[in-house]
Amino acid sequence: MKIIKTDGMLTVEPEQMAYLDGLDIDFVEKTLLTEDALIAECRDADALMVLREPITERVLAALPKLKVIGRFGVGLDTIDVDAATRAGVQVTYVPDSNLDEVSTHALALILALVRRLKLYDTAVRNGRWKALADGEGITRPSHQTLGLIGFGQIGRLTARKAAAFGYKIIAYDPHMTAERIAVEGAVPVSLDQLIDSADIISLHVPFTPETQNILSREVIARMRKGAIVINVSRGGLIDEAALAEALISGHIAAAGLDTLASEPPETDNPLLKLDNVLLSPHAAHYSTQSYAEVRSKVFADVVAVLKGEAPKYPVNLKS
Repeated sequence: MKIIKTDGMLTVEPEQMAYLDGLDIDFVEKTLLTEDALIAECRDADALMVLREPITERVLAALPKLKVIGRFGVGLDTIDVDAATRAGVQVTYVPDSNLDEVSTHALALILALVRRLKLYDTAVRNGRWKALADGEGITRPSHQTLGLIGFGQIGRLTARKAAAFGYKIIAYDPHMTAERIAVEGAVPVSLDQLIDSADIISLHVPFTPETQNILSREVIARMRKGAIVINVSRGGLIDEAALAEALISGHIAAAGLDTLASEPPETDNPLLKLDNVLLSPHAAHYSTQSYAEVRSKVFADVVAVLKGEAPKYPVNLKS
């Protein structure tokens, strides 16, 4: 059998290769980032290990031997899962390898923006020590409401960490009951209520047709003046042009963005030029420990499927 790892960003270590010990498996690493490249190089693959590659219906139709696709991470927007299911191809993912990292990153962005760290740092480096006025309006966490859109594992962990700082936590998640949200330590609200009352809005939802531009121009206009926007989930959840305009006008005080609609961003993206925007390069998920965990879990599940066993983290074809 043949496994092809199609993205060169994640280096495979001996602890992952150990999953292949004693098995008649040919393991190949190639960077294949287009449909045509995948079709040309993976026709004989029994398994794919993927990160950002376009696993479309066209690609799946061209890979007749394929049995399993292992995704290095939780997002599935690059994989046509329905087409994989129709083709009888098992898809696996890793929903829990970076919960601590992403929730911590969200909180780090919140605290850095609330405490104006970027502005203070710039002032000091520019020789302006008397910069206290740059922090005018800084407010204690106990006087602020953090609104979480999406209350899955990462949203709930973000809530627990933020509550320790004193934030009032409200949450909207159409897939959870109000009782469950309350048990997990947040006040359940509608999306409209969250938009109207949150001082900080943090996104914790996947990118789907339903969540695309969930922070639309109209929604951004309704946010409280001086609100802060945080996105550690997926690009495409925010109307970036509208957000930039609101940041320039001062309606939105600041934004912390780990992901953008176009990655890497175009050089003319106005968000790159704003001092009240804190950016990171889609890195919220990263730590030494999370990368080792995500690689090992993909190897474990892919090998399990090839051996005829049930994967631990199936996306489809669940028994």
